[in-house]
Amino acid sequence: MPRKTLTDTSVSALKPKPKPYTVPDPGCVGHYVRVNPTGNKSYLAVTRDPNGKQHWVTVGNADHLSIDDARKRAREIIVNIKDGKDHTGPETFEVVAKEWLKRHCEAQAFLTTTKLRRALELHVFPTWSGRDFTSIKRSEVAALLDKVTDNAGPMAADKVLAILSGMCNWYASRHDDYNSPIVRGMRRIKPQERARDRVLTDDEIRLIWSKCEGVFGDMVRMLLLTGQRRTALLKMKWDDISEDGIWSVANGNKREKANGGDLGLPKMALDIIHSRTRQGPYVFPGPRGYDYYKDYARGKVAMDEATGPLPHWQLHDLRRTARSLMSRAGVRDDHAERVLGHAIGGVKGVYDRHKYTDQKREALRMLAGLVDNILRGDTDKKVRRLRG
Repeated sequence: MPRKTLTDTSVSALKPKPKPYTVPDPGCVGHYVRVNPTGNKSYLAVTRDPNGKQHWVTVGNADHLSIDDARKRAREIIVNIKDGKDHTGPETFEVVAKEWLKRHCEAQAFLTTTKLRRALELHVFPTWSGRDFTSIKRSEVAALLDKVTDNAGPMAADKVLAILSGMCNWYASRHDDYNSPIVRGMRRIKPQERARDRVLTDDEIRLIWSKCEGVFGDMVRMLLLTGQRRTALLKMKWDDISEDGIWSVANGNKREKANGGDLGLPKMALDIIHSRTRQGPYVFPGPRGYDYYKDYARGKVAMDEATGPLPHWQLHDLRRTARSLMSRAGVRDDHAERVLGHAIGGVKGVYDRHKYTDQKREALRMLAGLVDNILRGDTDKKVRRLRG
């Protein structure tokens, strides 16, 4: 029994599955409909060139192209391929995006390449994957950002805007007649509004500390006691800590932001580490033991439920709180900045290569002393210099 000819209605009725799949079009040999898990559908032309090499060419997005027009384009593409002629035609957004990821992001070893690809797949490909890249207008960019804002919030929209801006500028650098549709004023959040100034109060520190449990709880306490970035702490390995309590903060990629380097941990922090059961290479392991802990989003939700209503705070606020506490404890500014791994400006930052290990150890000891005072409710007293 012959297959029913595909129509626009039957194509729109195709349901997504956990994995991408293709449906052949009986009305045109070599023409297929690809259905992605996101529900996005695109038309493909598949054939071989005179050398026998198979080509898969995206014809267009099913949301913007009727199946009759798609068949017409597919036939032209197939004939050109079989004759050994150029078949590229207009480049689709998805083709340009993947080329940008490969030649720009992956080639320069961007640490965020995976996140960029995920953002495109989640927010952009479902709408634009089959669109002619150069046909996308400024009004369409604004409409897409409005959609992302409604579904995921203004910060997600600004991240998508940054991706699109970078991609369009990259494409413009390779094509003479292309002008980017991105202009100033398209951000959803002003830069000055994005900056955070949240610092935990003494009462909040006591409350949060009292609710710390398990891997996430130990991680929260260590973030406050060291002022390090979350990823640096989560990647802490047992082998990174020497017998005398020096934590060599790993920085496996030169593109990562700077960190505290060699940090002499105070006894308060070492006690937390030594109380943990060793199961695998990481001090804060994931459920299977061989990788580091990554379920901090769920841990934060559980923490918020345990503490009850508090003004919104996030894990990075602990780094800001630690830095503020060091100033409060009397730590020199340059020593506190070196603990956090911030760059020291000017000539001193260029020529002074001393590691300041003893000074950073003392800074963390003073921080731990103030935290201990806060937990005891003795903040009016002189900061206790804890041993170790």
